[in-house]
Amino acid sequence: MLIGVTVNIHYYFAIGLWGSGSLLTVQARDYVEEFPIFFVSDGPYSYSNMDKKDYTGVKLNIITLSPPVMGGPTQLHAAQFSELTGAEMNVVTVPLSELFQKVMTPFFTGTPTWDAIIFPPNWAGDIMAPGYLATVPKEMLASPQWQETLPIYRHLTLWGGKTYGIPIDGDKHFLSYRLDAIDNADYQAKFQDKYGYPLQTPQTWSEYRDVAEFFNGWDWDGDGKVEYGSIEMTEPNAQLFWQFVVRAAPYVKHPAVTGGFFFDVEDMTPLINTPGWVRALEDMIQIQAFYPPDGRKFTLADVIYSFGEGEGALQVNWDDGFIQAMGEKSPIRNKVSAALAPGAKQVWNRNTQQWDEFPEINRAPFIAWGGWIMGVPADSPNQQAAFDFLGFMSNPENQAYDLTIGSYGVNPYREADFAPEFWVKYAGFDEKVAKEYTQTLQETLNHPNRVFDLRIPANQLYVNALSTAVSQALTRKATPQQALDRAAKEWDRITLRVGLEQQKQAYRELVKLQERK
Repeated sequence: MLIGVTVNIHYYFAIGLWGSGSLLTVQARDYVEEFPIFFVSDGPYSYSNMDKKDYTGVKLNIITLSPPVMGGPTQLHAAQFSELTGAEMNVVTVPLSELFQKVMTPFFTGTPTWDAIIFPPNWAGDIMAPGYLATVPKEMLASPQWQETLPIYRHLTLWGGKTYGIPIDGDKHFLSYRLDAIDNADYQAKFQDKYGYPLQTPQTWSEYRDVAEFFNGWDWDGDGKVEYGSIEMTEPNAQLFWQFVVRAAPYVKHPAVTGGFFFDVEDMTPLINTPGWVRALEDMIQIQAFYPPDGRKFTLADVIYSFGEGEGALQVNWDDGFIQAMGEKSPIRNKVSAALAPGAKQVWNRNTQQWDEFPEINRAPFIAWGGWIMGVPADSPNQQAAFDFLGFMSNPENQAYDLTIGSYGVNPYREADFAPEFWVKYAGFDEKVAKEYTQTLQETLNHPNRVFDLRIPANQLYVNALSTAVSQALTRKATPQQALDRAAKEWDRITLRVGLEQQKQAYRELVKLQERK
């Protein structure tokens, strides 16, 4: 444990001096001055309280995603926790394509390996349902940092009425767009001439396509480089599934139709090959013409850096690329803004088996991924130390810093995160941008027609099957209908293999959450 010297936490992080042999400790009182709107109290997982812990001789094995997303903050805060408590921290990072297997193998083989895991809530059916995780201690559930977490994200840590996880992220998809493109009077006039309607923030996926086309393949921001229309996640072994679902949502999620989005809740018939999903895949095939030259194999990390460096006009994604674009060194800082993901005026009604025309735009914001969560395996011999670390990693001091680093993948999930003044004062946002950003997040999370991510056992199998099908259509190896028919058949096989009644019960719980107003 370390005693003595107090430093300014934000400055200290910013210059990157935290490292082995640093004889200093960060007290909560410094944080009050640096991030006052985040400060609740000198809580149980604060720097000062962790400095009182002695975990000398304890080794914590933690598995997380490869840096920068999640791996970056985990490594940073593990090093800090080690400095404060004396614990030996072994952080194992792996690519997303390997994470599920690496997390699950010790559970399957009965070989205790991990003291803490960082994973998406969509895997809850595979990790929480079988009892592989310890329940979160009551004292943690009573802490201010837990109580300030939005209910929508706390709910995603539950299974069977018990809490097995701790949120460290708040995910959702929304539109990020370039203000210097949309607000340019000359471009507005040219767009009007070409498309016959005013240039504006895209309200529908049809408008999104037109705006992407207009701003594709020329240097419209005068930086001497060619810009492109749309930046999207397209790598099938990464995040293609979520990029496709956000496109499908407004065509599929009819506000007057209940009973499921991915499946029919009554019999688990897959809905992913119905006309709304097919329309979305047709749109996605068209939009490929407006990607950067290497944009057909983009992962989330690629999107973050591509949009953040000013390579494109539009993206619909998590907060990360937006935050990267608003970073201190970004060439497009305060030249971007946020809005709800595009909607649709035609929505497939599966009850009547026809398209309904909407006088107003149908929105269906996608709570994509749901936000990374942290858990402690039930077979860990170091549960107290592990929960202390997870509480420390997600304390308000650390969270405030992590929020401002786009590549970290930590998005707003606590009440204080939605205060525009935080983003103005500590992240350098223009006031207008900060207000539009935080308002967009709140509208997305509170929308009555929102769509929750797939959260049932064998989630990875379903995700991989749909991603493969979408990729086949994007590469012209199958028509959209053919590809989605194949995926639907594979989803049927997965459901039967796992157990129809088990999957039906798990999906019913997801539908209850989604249809709760």
